[in-house]
Amino acid sequence: MSSVASAPVRVRFCPSPTGNPHVGLVRTALFNWAYARRHQGTLVFRIEDTDAARDSEESYQQLLDAMRWLGFDWDEGPEVGGPHAPYRQSERMDIYRDVARKLLDGGHAYHCYCSTEELDERREAARAAGRPSGYDGHCRELTAEQVAAYEAEGRRPIVRFRMPDTPITFDDLVRGELTFTPENVPDYGIVRANGAPLYTLVNPVDDALMEITHVLRGEDLLSSTPRQIALYGALIELGVAKAVPAFGHLPYVMGEGNKKLSKRDPQASLNLYREQGFLPEGLLNYLSLLGWSLSADRDVFSIEEMVAAFDLKDVNPNPARFDLKKCEAINGDHIRMLDPKEFAARCEPWLRAPFAPWAPEDFDEAKWAAIAPHAQTRLRMLSEITANVDFLFLPEPVFDEASWTKAMKEGSDALLRTAREKLEAADWSSAESLKEAVLAAGEAHGLKLGKAQAPVRVAVTGRTVGLPLFESLEVLGKDRTLARVDAALARLAA
Repeated sequence: MSSVASAPVRVRFCPSPTGNPHVGLVRTALFNWAYARRHQGTLVFRIEDTDAARDSEESYQQLLDAMRWLGFDWDEGPEVGGPHAPYRQSERMDIYRDVARKLLDGGHAYHCYCSTEELDERREAARAAGRPSGYDGHCRELTAEQVAAYEAEGRRPIVRFRMPDTPITFDDLVRGELTFTPENVPDYGIVRANGAPLYTLVNPVDDALMEITHVLRGEDLLSSTPRQIALYGALIELGVAKAVPAFGHLPYVMGEGNKKLSKRDPQASLNLYREQGFLPEGLLNYLSLLGWSLSADRDVFSIEEMVAAFDLKDVNPNPARFDLKKCEAINGDHIRMLDPKEFAARCEPWLRAPFAPWAPEDFDEAKWAAIAPHAQTRLRMLSEITANVDFLFLPEPVFDEASWTKAMKEGSDALLRTAREKLEAADWSSAESLKEAVLAAGEAHGLKLGKAQAPVRVAVTGRTVGLPLFESLEVLGKDRTLARVDAALARLAA
């Protein structure tokens, strides 16, 4: 068979528009995109939407939106076009029917009239006898009389591809040389009885016609690869394909309990990460580590650095575990890498309705600009900004009752009164002056700064943890700070 090893790189990303995009899908898109960009190749974005019962236009639009949000550009596909259009399988049915006819005419495929019940019965018998339970070739060599008899019964055949009777060996770009023996890869269906083409036909046919050179996909599709390689041989013989692509099967992404991360798992949804305020560059950085690494001692890098270094020989075939805490930590690193103005701009959605709990007119741009640099050093996700700065824009702080109980211990009222006196006399143009005021109040009551500032923080912000306290007080302002301390004292007295 012809090889594509020396041809210009052409890879494809071909999701089905069913449900929300998930992180496993994004990892596959990332590796294909990075490989194409690393080799100045072509990324074909193709939509596999032949399953009318599950595909939806809403999911299709979500796929396009996700690709844009992630920063992936594609060279051929929806909204871009290209020499192999159309790029939605639902618009290519005539092509598949024509190829199926050629396979039948060339003897590479045949009609199979076996019913589901007959197939199940023969599979059970094979299992009981300890034989492989795949299709047994019952309809491979039907006579004209047998075909006529089945037709007379009203049976509608499927189309099966005729697999070769020899082993199939290929060099997986991630796993090395693999061999599949004939008994483990039986003849398989490529067209349903109603004439609808199956994935087993349309996917390799599209890859062939679009001259894909490298198929990089999930490990779960490895078992279908020998089937596709055999089909490529037939397509080359028929003049439909020019060469067999190279295959590389990416490792599983594992979730909780070391089970394969399913698209139904909550942590698999791309939308979840967008809503929580993950940066595309932070999420992609982490996903790239699920099976690949830039170096042994470096986990945080830019997407440009990944592209420059990406090599399939560095992809680890072993399953990769999705670690949400590490994902959040890497995203936090990318937040801190942003230009301060860029950080402030990216937080905007979480400072407005519907995420923000304050009235639009209570949002103060100047205060946000002043506090943003202090917030940037603390966040793991942009969505955390709302709770971190709500004390600035709400009329009163939202008290976390557990924090109140923890901070307001016996003697807190006396400390707050002293702190109020010191703060009233402080220089409010300097966070350092405010720190000195609270430090002096603590010393007056035999407390170190950490103990002294806890009641002040809760009185002013409602929480025991948050942004740097004295910079927060400076931005909040003298009048509002003292008013909140007074309110806390009143609450303690009550």
